[in-house]
Amino acid sequence: MEVASAVRSSLLFLRLQTHSPSHLQRLNNTSAHFFASAKRRTRTTSRLHHAPASFHQTSNFIVNSSTSSSATTAEPAASGTFSEVERIKNKCLKWQWKGQYSINYFASPDDDDSSDQEYPPLLLVHGFGASIPHWRRNIKTLSQNYTVYAIDLLGFGASDKPPGFSYTMETWAELILDFLEEVIKKPTVLIGNSVGSLACVIAASDSSQKLVRGIVLLNCAGGMNNKAIVDDWRIKLVLPLLWLVDFLLKQKGIASAIFERVKQRENLKNILSSVYGDKESVDEELVEIIREPANDEGALDAFVSIVTGPPGPNPVQLMPKISVPVLLLWGNEDPFTPLDGPVGKYFSSLASEKENVKLCVLEGVGHCPHDDRPELVHEKLLPWLANLSDS
Repeated sequence: MEVASAVRSSLLFLRLQTHSPSHLQRLNNTSAHFFASAKRRTRTTSRLHHAPASFHQTSNFIVNSSTSSSATTAEPAASGTFSEVERIKNKCLKWQWKGQYSINYFASPDDDDSSDQEYPPLLLVHGFGASIPHWRRNIKTLSQNYTVYAIDLLGFGASDKPPGFSYTMETWAELILDFLEEVIKKPTVLIGNSVGSLACVIAASDSSQKLVRGIVLLNCAGGMNNKAIVDDWRIKLVLPLLWLVDFLLKQKGIASAIFERVKQRENLKNILSSVYGDKESVDEELVEIIREPANDEGALDAFVSIVTGPPGPNPVQLMPKISVPVLLLWGNEDPFTPLDGPVGKYFSSLASEKENVKLCVLEGVGHCPHDDRPELVHEKLLPWLANLSDS
């Protein structure tokens, strides 16, 4: 990964685990130039509308992106995806969480009777900086046999971004559990990416919950930010930089300048290209999916709170508490949670230690497998879901 992209990525996600010492040697010089050139711009928009509220198998698979079966259903990467995103947005509803926060969500099909009731519903949970439309290449395929829900976590997408709110992983897990109880109201398979995966892990580890049927983790994060991975030597080397970023982001003017620069279209495209294996998947539509909610009022506060806040519970302590079936789908070209890092190594070992865990390594795929190479994800996800439904 180019150094400039690595620095921009650290500002947007702060989850970068650098691949080579040469990158680390040049990191501070590049970051100094980056901060010096940041320019302030202010754009705020707001929008609000109201609407009604065990498969056990221990195995490891490596899926090669160049040899995947062409018979697997996947949505097109370029043609037609814009209309699919608009369709998804137009079908979104609002749910009032705790009587004060408006949460944006998607449900398909509209009538539960149109899908096989023997199949559990699915809840899609996005990662940091993303939102419901990030599932643009999955919802149509999954909806053929399942009732599919997707949610914008508080602080993201079209959900509320309350000013001054202190975001935590535990808050998002609580949101997921409340959504299961109040909206879906039946045992559900949670499917998450990045921090969305970790939120699903926290929710599933709650001993009092009865509504999680299984979980699918797409490149699960180790924490809300990089402070959760201090035992990785690569993170230790850049910890001073991370502390500097935390300090700068707590200065309102500097934070605004950094955020404005990060969300520029070209910068976003470079960041996304650095974490996707298939660069052609990084289209203008994807850039807009990330960029549009970042212009909302409260988006800057959410960005600062998430990047500088506590990392949250460690999945190493949570996974032993989970007895439901777990599918791990991991892109092997992920710079944020690489397979040779602490988080990747831990999850890789689970398939041989816990019989309820299945691991599939996706070759040539980055941090967001569902949008990067959806056909590879569907190839492993659909049979796993079918087996789960039969058990």
